[in-house]
Amino acid sequence: MNILTQWFPNVASRLPEFFDSFVQTLIMVGVTGAVSFVFAVLFAVLLTLTRKDGLTPNAVAFNIVDKLINLFRSIPFIILAAALVPVTRALVGTAIGTRGAIFPLIVGITPFFTRQIQSALASVDAGLIEAAESMGMSVGRIVLRVYLREAVPSIIRVSVIALVSLIGLTAIVGIVGGGGLGDFAIRYGYQRYMLDATYATIIVLVLLIGVIEFVGRQLVLLTEH
Repeated sequence: MNILTQWFPNVASRLPEFFDSFVQTLIMVGVTGAVSFVFAVLFAVLLTLTRKDGLTPNAVAFNIVDKLINLFRSIPFIILAAALVPVTRALVGTAIGTRGAIFPLIVGITPFFTRQIQSALASVDAGLIEAAESMGMSVGRIVLRVYLREAVPSIIRVSVIALVSLIGLTAIVGIVGGGGLGDFAIRYGYQRYMLDATYATIIVLVLLIGVIEFVGRQLVLLTEH
């Protein structure tokens, strides 16, 4: 505690608020990560199946989803979050705080997450897909038992990349009152020039990313054949 008071005096005097900001960041990363993962898997599977050489080619469906993902990926997140304020207020009643930050975070990270999982599905050996088709497996069973099962290690790797990117977005969303450690660092570290608040935020975020990457590596080792 003495070291904290000596090196990070402004953080020590606001420790409960700093802890609350950390919890808000965890909530944003956890909820957004879980929801966007589900959407990303659905969109990635849809793109994989409907592509020109997919199991169920459909140019219309592929192009609509593909273009929408490219559209949202091309918009800088801070602009996207500001543009989504009316929609966010209509959906959750507020555009500030943790609750107001989750929707723009989902919209911001899902396109990136989708591309990552799409690349993971593309890494599945085409020979396995052909073998499954020759055995008479339905498209649904091929998705579940071949694509998703064989791509588990790759999906874990890309999920770690997406989560690290998501942590960066939670810091950015603090600029528009999204709460979390980004908001804490901006209010105290940037606006009031309390540099120890910025440094403490950086240290905690780096440790959080380190933990996520460590857990991801262990899960990859467990799931690799």
